[in-house]
Amino acid sequence: QVQMVESGGGLVQAGGSLRLSCAVSGGTFSSYAVGWFRQAPGKDREFVAAITWSGGRTYYRTHYADSVKGRFTISRDNAKNTVYLQMNSLKPEDTAVYYCAADPYVSSLTARVSSEYDYWGQGTQVTVSS
Repeated sequence: QVQMVESGGGLVQAGGSLRLSCAVSGGTFSSYAVGWFRQAPGKDREFVAAITWSGGRTYYRTHYADSVKGRFTISRDNAKNTVYLQMNSLKPEDTAVYYCAADPYVSSLTARVSSEYDYWGQGTQVTVSS
């Protein structure tokens, strides 16, 4: 049974930074692709960032939504079974509940598709004030 727990959300002023963490237990963490998604009130869940294996499974690749590229950084620490999302230069429109998701079969081609992920955390609230 794979369990995922997000942490690090909170209230921050525009221009500030937060680092979200996603701790994963169960399964073989190093083999999983992990993604971050977010959902604002009244809106659909949207892709934020993901880290997946390359086609030859020799290195990890990162993927970002255009809206966060250059501001957010996804990384992973396989020794700690944890994925991070460093969020800088936050904007009010980044306000949402942020979810991490994992799946051993997600690839670079499917990393942006929420329905491709089998395992999800409970979410952590990020609020950016103007």
